[in-house]
Amino acid sequence: MIPFKHTRNGALTIKGDVIILNANTATKSDYPLILKIWEASVRKTHHFLKESDLLFYKEIIPQALDSVNLIVWKNQNHKVVGFSGIDKDELVMLFLDPQFIGQGYGREILSTLVRKYDIKRIDVNSQNVQVKRFYLKITLKSIQKIQSMVLVNLTLSPI
Repeated sequence: MIPFKHTRNGALTIKGDVIILNANTATKSDYPLILKIWEASVRKTHHFLKESDLLFYKEIIPQALDSVNLIVWKNQNHKVVGFSGIDKDELVMLFLDPQFIGQGYGREILSTLVRKYDIKRIDVNSQNVQVKRFYLKITLKSIQKIQSMVLVNLTLSPI
């Protein structure tokens, strides 16, 4: 377990609380929860997918989990907020439990991944407008820190 506690200098404060995240390397026993989070997150954010597409991806995701450095992220209350998957220097998966979307966890996880794992590329589905906005906002705000960041599969067109 790798604890990340941010001090006042670099803290992300939400409603007076400091976000504290714990990163845990996922095991196969985490897969049922990861798949549950994946499906809930996809249903919340991937409105462009047909049900048949979602079911197709749901069948192949378990094999994809085996091929990445898979991390489960827990908050200060030990609740799983989401998971990420890294392949070398590329972030290929970042999914949050929908109840934690919009609370700063995604930003904090991405920031931590860039710092700790030297992420240089992010695989983003350009049809996902909500996620597209998130990554563009984060990378544009952090452009001095992430000058070599490449957004893979992201069409940079006006939103």
